[in-house]
This record gives sequence, structure tokens and C-alpha cells, in this order.
Amino acid sequence: MADERTFVIVGASLAGAKAAETLRAEGFTGKIVLIGEETERPYERPPLSKAHLQGKEGAREKAFVHEPGWYSEHDVDLRLATRVTHLDPPAHTVTLDGVDELHYDKLLLTTGSRVRTLPVPGADLAGVRYLRTLDESDALLAHLRTAANVVIIGAGWIGLETAAAARHHGASVTVVEQADLPLQRVLGDEVGRIYADLHRAQGVDFRFGTSVASFTGADGRLSAVELSDGTSLPADLAVVGIGIQPNTELAVDGGLAVDNGIVVDPGLRTSADDVYAAGDVVNLDHPLLGRRIRVEHWANALNGGKAAGRALLGEDVVYDRVPYFFSDQYDLGMEYSGYAPPGEYDRVVFRGDPAGQDGFIAFWVKDGRVLAGMNANVWDVTDPIQALIRAGYQGRAIDLDRLADPAVPLADLLA
Repeated sequence: MADERTFVIVGASLAGAKAAETLRAEGFTGKIVLIGEETERPYERPPLSKAHLQGKEGAREKAFVHEPGWYSEHDVDLRLATRVTHLDPPAHTVTLDGVDELHYDKLLLTTGSRVRTLPVPGADLAGVRYLRTLDESDALLAHLRTAANVVIIGAGWIGLETAAAARHHGASVTVVEQADLPLQRVLGDEVGRIYADLHRAQGVDFRFGTSVASFTGADGRLSAVELSDGTSLPADLAVVGIGIQPNTELAVDGGLAVDNGIVVDPGLRTSADDVYAAGDVVNLDHPLLGRRIRVEHWANALNGGKAAGRALLGEDVVYDRVPYFFSDQYDLGMEYSGYAPPGEYDRVVFRGDPAGQDGFIAFWVKDGRVLAGMNANVWDVTDPIQALIRAGYQGRAIDLDRLADPAVPLADLLA
């Protein structure tokens, strides 16, 4: 008997595409409508600030989640350049572009996030750019190939990866950051210093403890970035990377619970019947971490989309993945697992020499419990690191001397 249900996915993103893929892989034969505002089919975002931004051949095509024909071949109704303007959960309908009403039996919101903008004078000058979409990455790559003086505002992951790409293209690079170190709010002082040293060794100039007062230029084009401390930095390109904010407007319109994202339970259910959400728009009641958390990284979209697909089918989903992300800057590649914001750990334990050539692992610990781990140029250790984190969040302490000893296999620490 044919399945006559309609599942609508709002957000033609990595999470949305993976949810659609999972539905078909699990045998769902009903109608799938995947709706996105962009003109490009679903793609992954990491290449936008990494390989594609460095101009590596083939990186752009590799960013797409599926080949162009996949959606028609799997009977997924992909509607691009389409905006969902209204959500009515009691009626089980969404409105497209303010006109067309579409009924759903189950709805998944994977609406993602957008960049935080910098509201200062001159922000509309040509040469002031952001990086979130594939189109923006294309435009930024073209500009980097000719730029002489690049100013990056924000020393987070996007800012630092863009700085590395700009140096790859030969530009002079200055990074402006209000904090005292790059990535300080994520990694703390000990590891933040490692990234400061890494970029300085590549010729990047940092301006810490200051912010942008204005952008200035002539004939509508950027020529300088004026800082709050009175410094003027010459710039023909400025890239603003000061974070993202979740796209919750549709959820608010539909009366869903929203608090720094769409509020969902461990099964990715929202406060409305038959409405689910996944990806970085979600504020998840995380079963392992024991708190609500919004994770803004690729792996959360990848795995959350798959889990949401199963949840739509009525499977008993408990989404408890250890948060994970990765970054490549110059010759330093890293993977980070866990959650340990500054102030919630009492020590960073290093396995290996952070200043050496053989890579290292950093562990953020509290009372002997591992809360997070970062492997830098050390590979194939994510699984044991995440096992340590799971044990740590479940209350298990380990011997920190053995944790720091590279001669002790990570898997033996929980033996």
C-alpha cells in the first residue's frame, strides 16, 4: 500500500539533505518536499572557509551533498529560491513566498543560521564581506586573489581560517579581536596561545583588546578600517567573522518554543505536534551533557539530519552525539570533541609537546574527568577521545599522569 504522507523539510541545508536521504534509505515512500532559499542545491559549509577559499581545484563541487540528479532520482521535490513565510502547526501547513499553502504530515525545520553583522559606519562599502554561503565564498575567493591588505574582524574559527587563506594568496593580514587571544572563548588561554603563535609565524598581525569603530573609503570602496583605539588599518578587503545567529523567525511565527534556537527534546521534537528540528538552529536538551546546548558545527548538521530523518519515521531517537568539529590552518589540522567552556574546567592536560613537530592532544578536565579533547596533527584518535569524554560526563575520573603519557594507549585509560 502506497504511503500517502507528505514530509516537508524547510532548509535545503546539509541537515535537510541528510534527513531526506535517510528517509529514503529507511524505506519511506511518501512525498518529500525539501525547500531552500538559496539557488544552490544543498552543500556542506567547511570547504567555504577551507579548501575552496584557498582555491583548491575541485573543492567547490565537492562541497555539494549530492550529485545534481540525486533529488529527482530519489523522488525528492527540491524547491530552491523559495522562502517559507508562514507556519501554522494546528493546520499542519506552511506558506511559500507568502502565496502558496503546502500541507504536511510531518515537518522538519533545518533553517540554520546567518551571520551576525557589524553595524558601524561604512559597513556598506564595497570590500566589506561576510562568509556564510557558497556565493559569498566564491566572491571572497575572487577578491582574495587580488587583495593586498586584508583585515579580519573576529579571531574565531571562520576568522582564522580566512586569515590562513588570505596568507595563502599572499595578502598582508591583520586580525582584530576584542578578546586577549584567538579562540579564547572556545579553547581558553593555553590553546588560544598556540593559535596566536601559529598565525604570527605565518606573518599575521593581531590587534587584541580592540574593535572596529568604522570602515572608511572613497567612491564607495573600502580603503581603511578604523579601530576603537584610534588605529587606522589600510585595507582593500575586510572580512567580518563575529559569529552567527539561528534563523528562528519561522519557528517564532508558528508559536514554537524558542530560546537561543528552536527548543527541542532529545528526540529532536519541538513544542508543536509533528514538528521536528535539527542542525545549528536547534537548542537541544543534550542527554550526555545534562544541559541545553546549541552546536554550530558541520558534524551536528550531518548527524542531526540523519537522526531527524529517523525521528520523522517514528523511531525512538535519542540524539546524544558528542559535539565535534575540525579546522585546518596552514600545516596544523585539528579535531575537537566535547564541551568545556572557560570557567568550567580546572586544567588543560597535554599529551605530547604543543611546540613540537609531532602533534599533540589537549584535554580539558575537571576533577579528573575529561570534558573535551583536541587532537592536533594526531589522527585516528577521535573514538577513544570521545569515549573518555562520555565517561567523564558520566562522572568517571581517570589518572591524569597516564592521560598525559603518550606511551599509554588512550583506550587503556578506561580499562
